[in-house]
Amino acid sequence: MGNFFYIEGAYLILAAIILLVTLFVTTRPFMGKNAKKTGLTSVALFLALAIGAHYWVTTTRMKEVKEAFEKGEPIICESRMVRKGAQSLILKKSSGWRLEGDNFVSDAYVRPFFAARCIPYKNR
Repeated sequence: MGNFFYIEGAYLILAAIILLVTLFVTTRPFMGKNAKKTGLTSVALFLALAIGAHYWVTTTRMKEVKEAFEKGEPIICESRMVRKGAQSLILKKSSGWRLEGDNFVSDAYVRPFFAARCIPYKNR
């Protein structure tokens, strides 16, 4: 739960904006008497479920990535340094990568790779 605001921060801000828009729309004179209560409740419930589901999926994937990395399996991570060409990088423990918290770190790269932006690489 420690990374919740880090992982879901942007979605929480968007949810607040959506709730403000819902509040504005439901308080207009053409809306019914219970529109504000019903609208805010239903939209807030939907947003809470969507954000909770996204957090669960993300943390589950992060756990799988960390376990695969510890077993020595390759991991594919999104590279934000290079926006053109090769936008992903394959990390391996045997290549000098290490896991520090939720970040993959190497002496050969300036930036760390956050585990939420990685997936286990499976040869098929």
